[in-house]
Amino acid sequence: IQLANDEMEEARQKGKEYIPYRFPNGDTRKELLIRSRYLLFKSADKWTDRQKQRAAILFEEYPDIQTAYGLCHSLRMTFAKNTVKDAARLSMARWYNKVEEAGFHSFNVIAATFHEHYDEILNFYNNRSSNTMAESFNAKIKLFRANLRGVADKKFFLFRIAKLYAYP
Repeated sequence: IQLANDEMEEARQKGKEYIPYRFPNGDTRKELLIRSRYLLFKSADKWTDRQKQRAAILFEEYPDIQTAYGLCHSLRMTFAKNTVKDAARLSMARWYNKVEEAGFHSFNVIAATFHEHYDEILNFYNNRSSNTMAESFNAKIKLFRANLRGVADKKFFLFRIAKLYAYP
């Protein structure tokens, strides 16, 4: 985007009309980056033909984005396809190696977090269940507490929580 801004400024200083470069699909550099955002959240096999064309241009222009997309996608597939804990452990170990080779700081932070909670994350493969219910309940309690603007009487607060959210 900064390159496009520099080109605009250069054209303005020379008193010329700025005509941005257009890629074969008709996108300018800014449009390419903006319109590519959605496709980066999807698996490549779910891309439309226009998205495939846009992705090819994007990855050719920005190889770091392609590397980052590959890392994200391989991690996503670790959780989507593996059903056995040992296979997932092996996939995660391979993913760690890819992250080290790529050298992206943000992925190193994610990898460190995964490494720290390795066993808990792999417990997902026992029953393919997560702590989503607990997190949801925690969010409800926080919202309830915020609506009350704090808790003055802890026993009464717990009583109200039990009455509102406990199963009969």
